Amino acid sequence: MTVLLLFSYLVPRTSYLESFTSYLVPRTSYLEVNAQKRTKFEFKRNLPVYADSLIKDLTFPMAWGNSPIKDFDAWRQAARQKVFDCMLMPPPAPPKEQNAAANFSLFTLHSSLLFEEQRDGYTARKIEIRLSRYYTVPAYVLIPDGKGPFPAVNVLHDHGAHLFIGKEKMIRPLACEDSTVIKDADEWAAQLYEGQFFGDYLARHGYVVFSADAPMWGERGQEEGPRRDRYDMIAGNMMMYGIDLSAYMTYDDISGTEFLAQMPEVDPKRIGCTGCSMGAYRAWMLSALSDRIKVGAAICWLTTTDDQMSFKYKRTENGGFANCFPGLRRWLDYPHVASLACPKPMLFINGSQDKLFPVPGVEKAFAIMHDVWRSQGADDKLETELWDIPHSCPLKAQERVLQFFKKHL
Repeated sequence: MTVLLLFSYLVPRTSYLESFTSYLVPRTSYLEVNAQKRTKFEFKRNLPVYADSLIKDLTFPMAWGNSPIKDFDAWRQAARQKVFDCMLMPPPAPPKEQNAAANFSLFTLHSSLLFEEQRDGYTARKIEIRLSRYYTVPAYVLIPDGKGPFPAVNVLHDHGAHLFIGKEKMIRPLACEDSTVIKDADEWAAQLYEGQFFGDYLARHGYVVFSADAPMWGERGQEEGPRRDRYDMIAGNMMMYGIDLSAYMTYDDISGTEFLAQMPEVDPKRIGCTGCSMGAYRAWMLSALSDRIKVGAAICWLTTTDDQMSFKYKRTENGGFANCFPGLRRWLDYPHVASLACPKPMLFINGSQDKLFPVPGVEKAFAIMHDVWRSQGADDKLETELWDIPHSCPLKAQERVLQFFKKHL
């Protein structure tokens, strides 16, 4: 078994580095495996040795400009369908709630209120939503004081190789949570978000805020505890059922946004989304695949496949199941998928000190997207910025997102 000492989304912190020892296979077996090396091999640094040849064979025939489809709306429909095809089977709708004339994303979604508390200027709720016949999803919702309907934001949590909390990374945990969860969330916010809960910040400025646990995070994790080394094994097992774990995350983000649009406190024509790291990936994926999303903002997750999946940079993990749809790279690269959001207003911020996404790959991705928005006379709606920051979402980035939402929502 390959042992991943650190997931590529990790932002180093001593306390969490110490905790990762519990995610590893037994030390003796690890040493024994690594003591046995063959002189001939076919894989290194988690990639096949022929990775560069694989990249050269990727022509992205469904990308705008490569596709024979010249009408943009027709292209977007066809390319979006290709993404959904690669996402495999969606989770089945909740029982007795399907509109026979609608697709999965238009079901009436029902929730249960688990806890509620008043905060300074807004109400915080913990709810549970029936998103599928298979499962319910825990989520937090923040509702501003006053008369709605309000604009709303789906705030999507990061990966961080830390699966113990999910929604609690974005919204300050409610008083009903265990003290361990509350402490962990405070520490995580201090590490990645300069001590500010992004969702609460937006709620104080008049937005309904929604944040749900992604599959494998928080209250959707493992009975045995949040072991990072089991994530890929579970993702592989899910594929044996003909479904994709990463795709379930995206399907749930789409459905969660539909739930948000159904809330009486929300103006369904003014819904945005945002996130950092894997949350940023989720944000532009959601913007690309959901017509409910009108504005998107992504902090520190964008690149091109030739920079992510090659030997150009020293990494221990390059891709991973958290953003893997079977076969999609044979059709579209990351910025091509993000371009399905065109002509929506979109904000992308990456860090020049971000070791996960080297600047050349980020700049190429930015250029590809600008070509698409420019082709539709909407380049003024795409804002791409490279800041002198590491892989993080500091206060100034959160403020930048707020101003972007104020402008477009």
